[in-house]
Amino acid sequence: MSALNSPSEYALSHVRKLHAYTPGFQPKGTGWVKLNTNENPYPPSPMVDEALKEAMGDALRLYPDPRSMALREAAANLHGLSPDQLIFGNGSDDLLNLLVRAFACEKAAGYLMPSYSLYPVLCGIQNSGVVELPFDRSMELPIDELIELDARILFITSPNAPTGVGFSNEELAKVIEGFDGIVVVDEAYADFAKETAVDLLSRFPNLVVTRTFSKSYGLAGLRLGYAMADPSVVDILDRVRDSYNVNRLTQAGGLAALRDQSYLKAVVGKVKRTRDFYRAEWEALGWFCYPSQSNFLFVEPRNASGETGPEVAQGLFEYFKQRKILVRYFPSSPLTASFLRISVGDEDQMLHVSETISKWLKNA
Repeated sequence: MSALNSPSEYALSHVRKLHAYTPGFQPKGTGWVKLNTNENPYPPSPMVDEALKEAMGDALRLYPDPRSMALREAAANLHGLSPDQLIFGNGSDDLLNLLVRAFACEKAAGYLMPSYSLYPVLCGIQNSGVVELPFDRSMELPIDELIELDARILFITSPNAPTGVGFSNEELAKVIEGFDGIVVVDEAYADFAKETAVDLLSRFPNLVVTRTFSKSYGLAGLRLGYAMADPSVVDILDRVRDSYNVNRLTQAGGLAALRDQSYLKAVVGKVKRTRDFYRAEWEALGWFCYPSQSNFLFVEPRNASGETGPEVAQGLFEYFKQRKILVRYFPSSPLTASFLRISVGDEDQMLHVSETISKWLKNA
């Protein structure tokens, strides 16, 4: 190797041009109110803790079940599907990566903006083309434009991130029926929503629905997700996944979480009540807030003078951060630059946010 060359120069040219996905800021130390990554403010089911303790020990020297069959069977039972319609992965991001790997290399992938910013990163890794379709402020699903996209696979986040807006099955069905390719409905926040596209799987073999355990189940640290699809699609994904893509502890914890649906419903109910309360409170201040079907709120702050805009949003973002409250700011798009995304925390966290907003308005 020439001394003038960096080893990175031997990487594939498209990889050298990549910009990695940027997650929300991860604070160091204590005392932070962390509402920037849509984590569940409540602990997972106590059954998860018990399952993890049982899974520890001598069995960890053995490989996990490569197909995560117990999880596939439990999720199939939950959703009224057959196990051959399910595949599990290392978070739903793993499944999204497999979908791009299997369906987008030879032709472009399509997605809406704003949306989950991992999609273009995954496409960049596979060196596939991308087709971006912008939302307008109404956040209405542009059905006709989506159907006409020149792409092999289409990603729709419903409920949308970062706005929290959910799309009806009636709207989604029109897109899935008309689109000539695979349609992925990314349902990371489905348990907080009014409708789920799972009901459409029996009608459309080109539909894939993805889920995660990171939000409603409170298991972001275990990294578990799954996809539901026609058995032929699952078969393709099984061919391109890592042999042991879900470890033993994660399989045990995920299975326990799936079996405790009463706990899940109780936690989801608390989050939704808190979400709706603070949406009403902020709207009473004259702030615009999208109707959220997720575990976060996307709000356009208005200062004491009644002004909105990127400077106002960034000002409140920095004011929060100085007081150890983390929320998310997306300045790169005109549609998002005047907004903040605030994850729904527990009652104490949200009260602290509310009191901090009151102080910001008085100080301004």
